[in-house]
Formats: sequence, C-alpha cells, structure tokens
Amino acid sequence: MINFIDLFSGIGGFRLALERAGHTCVAFCEIDKYARQTYKANFNTKNETEWNDITTITDKEIKAFGEKNKTEIICGGVSPQKCYF
Repeated sequence: MINFIDLFSGIGGFRLALERAGHTCVAFCEIDKYARQTYKANFNTKNETEWNDITTITDKEIKAFGEKNKTEIICGGVSPQKCYF
C-alpha cells in the first residue's frame, strides 16, 4: 500500500484509480468548491488533509507533509478548459 497526495483533484479520477490499485489518499487539493463537494461526497475524506488553493501551499510544506505521512506518490490533473499556454 502506498500513500498519495491528490492535487488538482477535481471529482477524483486519479484517486479512484489509485484506490482501486490498493493505495491510500492522505491529502487532496481542489480550488473549485463544487468539485470539492462532489469529491467529498464520493470519497471518505474524514482523516485526510484538505487544501483548497494550491498557491497557498509551499513546496517545503508539501515535502514536509509527504515525509511525515510517508507519501510516495503525488498525482494531479488539470482541466483542459483551464490550461493557458
């Protein structure tokens, strides 16, 4: 079993795949309040850390959190509608 952090979590597509593979989510981050509501309705997030805005979290904080929670995977996806290249 591997612990993971789900960034830009949306409604939980990456999480669903990782949980089906037997892994455990320890934190998630989603800025959209409706996506976050759906995510929390779909998954038991009771003992997980919840972040809303990725821009308020530093690299050092994520690294320290990951080390403390023995996290081996950080996954994340972005909506194609919100990508600006």
